[in-house]
Amino acid sequence: MNEMYDMSIVTHNYGVIGILGTIFINILMLVKATDIKKYVRAVSLFMPIGMTIIGAVVFSGVVMMASKHLDFTIENIVMIAFAIALIVLENKRSKTLQYLDKKREDALTLYRVYAYNIFKIEILMVLAISTWMWI
Repeated sequence: MNEMYDMSIVTHNYGVIGILGTIFINILMLVKATDIKKYVRAVSLFMPIGMTIIGAVVFSGVVMMASKHLDFTIENIVMIAFAIALIVLENKRSKTLQYLDKKREDALTLYRVYAYNIFKIEILMVLAISTWMWI
């Protein structure tokens, strides 16, 4: 049981680093974007990777909770809330991009402001919970 718990902690930590990595890759894609249609295509191909990494973090957290006999601590509840918030923010960002009027010339500029705000919130959330857990 201890081996499963230790492996889950390592997987969980790498998953959190992966979430930060995908956020930074999304920011980089947005910074380099010049054409809204190409950007939408790139995001639609990259979005499943980000969601898979969030799923890996949630799954490794579930394995850790199972090995601790489903011991709900305040840390676990906060992590569950943060995971749900990350999923909701990513879906809001995706939906906004999906329903954006791509014929407008300033569509990418308007979307950038919105997406940067979401990315800031996501980075702060991940860093806050990580700092709390690693201290």
